[in-house]
Amino acid sequence: MVEVKVLVVDPVGLHARPATVAVNAASKFKSDIKISFKGKTVNMKSIMGVMSLGIPTQSEVVITAEGEDAQQAIDGIQEVLRTQKVID
Repeated sequence: MVEVKVLVVDPVGLHARPATVAVNAASKFKSDIKISFKGKTVNMKSIMGVMSLGIPTQSEVVITAEGEDAQQAIDGIQEVLRTQKVID
């Protein structure tokens, strides 16, 4: 399992547009990918799950991936979130 903690810096938090981009990125990988915030963990391939977390700005979230392409999944998702200026 690969795990990374990231800080959400988007002034609006992880809102609909970047959440959709992140879910689309996660869906490209075979690994089981989860995102956790305030003790709640959801499937990162589910837009409803990600949006249900209501992640505000300056929040630390944990992204985990487990499977054959776990490291590539984590790297790809971080890259997408940085490009969208959601994380540093």
